[in-house]
Amino acid sequence: MGDRVLVTGASGFVGSAVARALAARGDDVSVLMRESSPRTNIAGIDCRVVMGDMRDSKSMLKAMDGAQYVFHVAADYRLWARDPEEIVRNNLEGARAVMEAARMTGVERIVYTSSVAALKPVAGVAVDETSRHSEETVIGAYKKSKLVAERLVERMAEEGLPVVIVSPSTPIGPRDVKPTPTGRIIVQAASGGMPAFVDTGLNLVHVDDVAQGHLRALEKGRIGENYILGGEDVRLKDMLGVIAPLVGRKPPRVQLPRGPLYPLAYGAEAVARVTGKEPFLTADALKMSKYHMFFSSAKAKAELGFAARPYVKGIEDAVTWFRANGYIR
Repeated sequence: MGDRVLVTGASGFVGSAVARALAARGDDVSVLMRESSPRTNIAGIDCRVVMGDMRDSKSMLKAMDGAQYVFHVAADYRLWARDPEEIVRNNLEGARAVMEAARMTGVERIVYTSSVAALKPVAGVAVDETSRHSEETVIGAYKKSKLVAERLVERMAEEGLPVVIVSPSTPIGPRDVKPTPTGRIIVQAASGGMPAFVDTGLNLVHVDDVAQGHLRALEKGRIGENYILGGEDVRLKDMLGVIAPLVGRKPPRVQLPRGPLYPLAYGAEAVARVTGKEPFLTADALKMSKYHMFFSSAKAKAELGFAARPYVKGIEDAVTWFRANGYIR
């Protein structure tokens, strides 16, 4: 049996990919899950389920008992909530509870999953780990939550906590059960629900490559350092152009200005405040779309040996999985 490892967030997209990769190499894997968390994504993984909540110190101390390594992947990944500060509280207090429990139990090394959301995009440039947001420049509650949590983890690393930080860009691929905001774009486009687009861009990376990047960070990452785990920079127009032929549709050709979309976003948010269902279009998402969110993984490639397959493979795997599981109309 391999190393004893705890993974938080294994019911989710990235967390389940990390747990799957660890189990595949023979590690003794435990996964932290809440009672309400779906088990879909851990089906078929050789792992032990520990019930608890990342925000609860007692849960974390119990879950880490005997663990050599911890991957803290769990996060409240919503771009909208009735109470935006709830997202900030969840991710900050979750990081605090996990890191403090790891310090108290003497875990040998932690890999903390941050996000490129905490990095500041620059027009026309693929930025690296040095392009840092502040609480004044970051847009939206989710990005703020990842920023403040990352700063907390950095401070704890300076105090001696053996933690390495990884920042996935925009993961795509199979088992996106929720789905994530990017997964929702793929589903909508594949179902014919995106007849137009705005001028924006993303860095797309296969979720299984992100998982391998986590394992390499555990083995080779420097304590306190941050590594972007990204793939290829892609314009939204080009991403939609890849999705369309996979489902026998024509890609959208109409590019919309952002201005007229803001009333639609505000209206969608008003409906969401009544229904509680996260809207597809939000004002913060439109503000973020002004930037091409392009990133460089040069540091991870050089220091960790990180590699990512072409983004088209991630889209193909995502569409195949969404179609097989009834997401695509």
